[in-house]
Amino acid sequence: MILGLGIPEILVILVVVLVIFGPKNLPKLGKSLGQTVKSVREGMEEDLDGDKDDKKASKKEDDDVDVEIVEEEKKSE
Repeated sequence: MILGLGIPEILVILVVVLVIFGPKNLPKLGKSLGQTVKSVREGMEEDLDGDKDDKKASKKEDDDVDVEIVEEEKKSE
């Protein structure tokens, strides 16, 4: 079962799509759907990569601040 649909429901949906778009347009429809899914996945991956980079940059900034504090403490001693 896909999304709570059984085999008969999926077949009815496929027949309706075939009637609406016609057999000549189905490859174009499939290609555009595939490109859409691919671009959404790439966008999600870029967003996740951006979050990782932000966390790394934030940690690096925190480390830099810690080093500066330690250096200032050593100078004041």
